[in-house]
Amino acid sequence: MSKSLMGKYLFVLMLALFLVLAACGGDDEEGAEDPDEGSEGTEETESEEEEEEDEEEAVDPEDQIYDIADFNTAASNDGDPIDGGSLNFGLVSDTVFEGTLNYNFYSGAPDAEILTWIDDGLLDMDENFTFTQDGAATFETDEENNSITFTIRDDVQWHDGEEVTAEDWVYAYEVIADPEYTGVRYGTVGFSLIEGIEEYREGESDTIPGIEIHDEKSFTINYERLTPSLLTGGVWTYALPKHIFGDIPVAEMEESEYVRENPIGFGPYKVDSIVPGESVSLVKNENYWRGEPNLDEVTIRVINPSVVVQELETGGVDLVSSFPVDQYPENANMSNVEFLGQIDNAYTYIGFKLGDWDAEATEVNYQGEDMKMGDVELRRAMWYAVDNDSVGERFYNGLRWSGSTLIVPSHPDYHDDSIDVPSHDTEEANRILDEAGYEDVTGDGFREDPDGEELVINFASMSGGDVAEPIANYYIQAWHEVGLNVELLEGRLHEFNSFYDRVGQSGEDDPEIDIYQAAWSVGSDVDPTGLYGRTQLFNFPRYASEENDRLLAEGISDEAFDVSYRQEVYSEWQEYMVENIPVFPTLYRAELRPANERVVNYDIQTGSGVYLYELGVTQEEPVVAE
Repeated sequence: MSKSLMGKYLFVLMLALFLVLAACGGDDEEGAEDPDEGSEGTEETESEEEEEEDEEEAVDPEDQIYDIADFNTAASNDGDPIDGGSLNFGLVSDTVFEGTLNYNFYSGAPDAEILTWIDDGLLDMDENFTFTQDGAATFETDEENNSITFTIRDDVQWHDGEEVTAEDWVYAYEVIADPEYTGVRYGTVGFSLIEGIEEYREGESDTIPGIEIHDEKSFTINYERLTPSLLTGGVWTYALPKHIFGDIPVAEMEESEYVRENPIGFGPYKVDSIVPGESVSLVKNENYWRGEPNLDEVTIRVINPSVVVQELETGGVDLVSSFPVDQYPENANMSNVEFLGQIDNAYTYIGFKLGDWDAEATEVNYQGEDMKMGDVELRRAMWYAVDNDSVGERFYNGLRWSGSTLIVPSHPDYHDDSIDVPSHDTEEANRILDEAGYEDVTGDGFREDPDGEELVINFASMSGGDVAEPIANYYIQAWHEVGLNVELLEGRLHEFNSFYDRVGQSGEDDPEIDIYQAAWSVGSDVDPTGLYGRTQLFNFPRYASEENDRLLAEGISDEAFDVSYRQEVYSEWQEYMVENIPVFPTLYRAELRPANERVVNYDIQTGSGVYLYELGVTQEEPVVAE
């Protein structure tokens, strides 16, 4: 048998083994239902011959392959919402939410899900992720003077009744640019291009020189230059109420009661109470600027991925933050919900540690070949060794699929699917490792490094749904198959918050981590600087090069206002990252969001024109599965 056929055969065996292990996962199975349950008590009967015929034609749900293009983004319920009512929203997570409930300080997706209910950005976006004039503020661009003037509508109020002012919006810029700021927002082009912002950051000015407040509702930001990124998410649109935060030291704001216990915004719902890490109770904001919300109350609570199906079937939740796509095939016909879906602005990836974070210089300390994973040929072989097509089909039934480049297909104008990327080829992986000098010197089945030294690669991965562990184990076994001794860090998966702290979000990189599996939500702006720029904390592989600097700068240059030019730049950048491999994408993602049949006025697509204040229910009680 050839090496490639043997590799494919072993892949199938490994998948089968890992799925059995997942099905026997102890606590992970709590609340899960036997797929044969629910068939008792039906009134229909069939002859044995008909039963045999049906069995032959039936498709096992685990073998069904789905296409995200077949899903709608909007709930089809066209009924009228009742007056008031309450709705239950499930925050799907295997861990507690952090509870940093202010856009200026949060970093994790679970907190962001909560924030969408209680706060708004001041600018709206269309379906192409471009700012519009339909939000709580309007804007006027002055290309000659490299400035943008913003004007807040008169009817926009904080939850405590105070007006949202230009000073509040500017205050958010001042806090984020303050050297004592503890969050992760500073450094993007929306800040770095503001005139005089470094003077302010270094204490040479009490205000940001490039920002001019005109009156209570309007102000102008003067930039060193304008870039296309500013109008596709680059402008920071989240105000900070100065009448509340103005007396709190910047270094203490993130831990203050107005972030952790009594968060305030100007969104459609207000926080009534919080059970830290577990749930948030909301009541409607009767003075919401778009109009009074239909619902009286919303309860957000964490639900484990292992019980999300049960919660949906029983009406315990009406909506969820996400639905584990690996559970979809067995539940595609759930009778009381409608599954909505779209291409997610996200990808899963394998990252390689190539340096650490220099906190003093606030930039990446790239160490390249001095790091264990510094050899690009080693990284290239590890990409060839894994079969992401089969992972997407077998674990996710096509609702996640093999990734290629670091600009995802949710941005179709910039994603370049013509670039040749490594795909599963065990023979090619072995050839690359052989030529690069990685040989099994000791005869134990694992390769030593080119210097003949033992090579053990520590792999960090997150906990999650039922497939998190078997997928991590598959990757390890795939690398074992080409002779690389990869071991799961500390022999276990790590929960969301501690994982990202150790990978580098805390500003300290755990030296025990050599490679890691993580995921990014890429946001609205196609500019990848926030994840791969030299000065970005989120650049977890700690990769930097002059060519990467050049391409990222070109993508936000004056010339990049020409869309075709920008497309060329980002195509070149995608190819450059495929060649240098600080990370490689494993899977692109479908986003599935089921909605109870009583839910009305709900659309998951950005720029759809359907807003949360319009969300309603057509009856008091949720529809329960039959």
